[in-house]
Order: sequence, then structure tokens, then C-alpha cells
Amino acid sequence: MNEISVELVFALPEKQLLLSTSVPAGTVVHELLQVEELRQSFPDYSVTGLAVGIWGCEVAGDRVLKDGDRVEIYRPLELDPREARRQLALVGKTMSGAETD
Repeated sequence: MNEISVELVFALPEKQLLLSTSVPAGTVVHELLQVEELRQSFPDYSVTGLAVGIWGCEVAGDRVLKDGDRVEIYRPLELDPREARRQLALVGKTMSGAETD
């Protein structure tokens, strides 16, 4: 059976995983999420039910992977980016940490 090369990306604020691996052709996204390296890296965190995407575009778990795909697991936002910018602006800062005039 042919194999394809894919990447799996997941991050928490304190830890990140970028896994380059080979899987059999015909593997779907939700099968990739079962890899042991993900469970070992984040033993106390379940990715079940989280949104996933390939190269920044959200996809369903039954999407067949293609050679070169980068599968990203998306955590829910803790704070909407627009609200974060508003809060920073109230204290005179920007997202980069620079002071505003």
C-alpha cells in the first residue's frame, strides 16, 4: 500500500506538537488524530470534538488526506481577538505590546 507524508499540528499555550509522519493512502483526518504521539504529548487533553483544518481551512473528520497536507487541530478561543484588541486599546497598547500615542 502506498504511503503519503502529512503533518499534524496542535498547540496549547505551554506546549506545541508538530509531527511529520507517513500514513497509508486513504487515511482520513479523524484516523490521523488517533496517533500515539498526540496522546503521549497531551495525555490530559482530549481533541475529540475540536475543529480541524488543513492549511487553515476547516474540514470534516472524514476528509481523505493528501500527500503534503498539514492537519491543524483548533482549540476554542479563550477571548475573541476583537475584544482583546479593544481591551488593549483601553490601556493604550497594541497586540504587539507597543504603546499607542
